[in-house]
Amino acid sequence: MFKTMNVLKAAGALLGAFLFFLVANTASNALFTIGDTAHGEAEGEHAEVAMMTATPGGLLDADGGEEAAAEEEVVVALDGGDAAKGEKVFGKCKACHKVDGSNGTGPHLDGVVDRAVAGVEGFGYSDAMAAHGGTWTLEALDAWLAKPKDYIPGNKMSFAGLPKAEDRADLIAYLRSLGG
Repeated sequence: MFKTMNVLKAAGALLGAFLFFLVANTASNALFTIGDTAHGEAEGEHAEVAMMTATPGGLLDADGGEEAAAEEEVVVALDGGDAAKGEKVFGKCKACHKVDGSNGTGPHLDGVVDRAVAGVEGFGYSDAMAAHGGTWTLEALDAWLAKPKDYIPGNKMSFAGLPKAEDRADLIAYLRSLGG
């Protein structure tokens, strides 16, 4: 037969173990958060965002030069990508895109920078993509890679996008290195 004392001991042991893991989890989270701040990593993330949105030279024209400065900001941020890291990010694209001049499920991406949108001969683009027009500038590629379905609604690409600006800049640097 069960003794009441044994049941209470077992329940106490389970609750004690749960409490121990809860305290250990909270302590480790606090420790790593303090460590990140002490090494400037948490502040560095904010500094990176501020750097990417800062205007070159820090001043805007009084006559509406804000739009020109905004375009220049994007170019400055996109020019800072790392092609080696971008090659790793391209691993997410390899399932559909090639960089050897041949098409896969998607069009080949070698020479995509400054190429006409829907500009690969012989590839069956969606009507939305074919009707879009324009060229794949650094800014256009950045917006496309962030959310393809939002940038050109109705396109056939099923990829959700790259939410991190750093990943997009690195991928664009890699694509630029491929030339045309």
